[in-house]
Amino acid sequence: MAVDPRQVLAGVLSITMFVMLGDMIKRDHFDSLPVDSEISIWKEDGESLNSCWTKPVLEEADESQGYVTFSLTNGPEYHVSQIADAVVIARYLHATLVLPDIRGTEPADKRKFGQVYDVEQFVKSLDGVVKVAKSQPSKISGRNLAVVKVPSRVTEEHIAENIEPIFRSKGNIRLATYFPSVNMKKTKENSNINSTACLGMFGTLELQPEVNGVVESMMKRLRTLSRKSNGQFIAVDLRVDILEKKSCQGNSASKSKSCYGPQEIAMFLRKLGFNKDTTIYLTQSRWDSSLDVIKDLFPRTYTKESIMPIDKKAKFLDTENSELEKVIDFYMCSQSDVFVPAISGLFYANVAGKRIASGKTRILVPADIAGSSASSTDYLSHYVSKKNHLAYSCFC
Repeated sequence: MAVDPRQVLAGVLSITMFVMLGDMIKRDHFDSLPVDSEISIWKEDGESLNSCWTKPVLEEADESQGYVTFSLTNGPEYHVSQIADAVVIARYLHATLVLPDIRGTEPADKRKFGQVYDVEQFVKSLDGVVKVAKSQPSKISGRNLAVVKVPSRVTEEHIAENIEPIFRSKGNIRLATYFPSVNMKKTKENSNINSTACLGMFGTLELQPEVNGVVESMMKRLRTLSRKSNGQFIAVDLRVDILEKKSCQGNSASKSKSCYGPQEIAMFLRKLGFNKDTTIYLTQSRWDSSLDVIKDLFPRTYTKESIMPIDKKAKFLDTENSELEKVIDFYMCSQSDVFVPAISGLFYANVAGKRIASGKTRILVPADIAGSSASSTDYLSHYVSKKNHLAYSCFC
């Protein structure tokens, strides 16, 4: 069978092109965008902020005998919002707030509040704002608890119209928060519940000592591995299981994407000017072969399994439930030098809020920006560049 010389030539050219591309990657030659200076891609664009809310004062004379109960669900990005709404509702109703339990996605994944968060800090932060019961009183049972659905970022009007009548009738209620939107943009409304909501969202939750110790040890390990970048590292929220979902693959007709894959993240970081010695933390718990493309460009790329203390893996990693893993990721992403959300949603939104509150505003969001003059500033999260995050209503 005769061989067409044109096919042979095309094959040779194709192989040559791939070899050249691989050589470009190895030599770090990317000219799609001008490379920022090493200082500019790491530096913070904001200043440390101070809380600008006034801690509300509880009128003892108005305190009722009713109780508000609830559970923290779906992960830490939901917890901060659930706490804020529960505190707002309990204060509005002059009710006692019962310390919540924590429930994961699986029915068996249930734990006490104190297994993740600092109970004493939580109670202390709400002293004078609402009364807190550390355990549910024996007189309360499922039979005398009315379950009330509550939209996240609940308003006074909603409480007055939909929650207060049930509370006055039943005396005790159980909240079931739902999230009609993951939008955490601040609003122009200035209601009496703002200070209470700010306190609930940003001033109540701290990790209990053991969990905090794991986060601190992982942070220390990453900073040790980042000697060539002055101890700085990037946290990327990238989870393969979510990327594989149809809802994450995007619509070709849409100009915006809801998530970015490993190759897109690798190229994004490289074109911004981060070099091969940059240390990267991925929220993916265990290594997946699809992540190799990131490690090819950035050899210092790690997941929890490679930097978590060995004696803590059995409890925090080698288990079927993922609740503690989510908590670790949330705080690692909140404290890193740069945060890159490869996946949009509430995790990104509430990590952004926590970072803004602590002055860590280097949040770079992948996007397709036309032109050759774009820099890292063009990819700064709108929550920061436009100061439109709810956190800017609480800190100034």
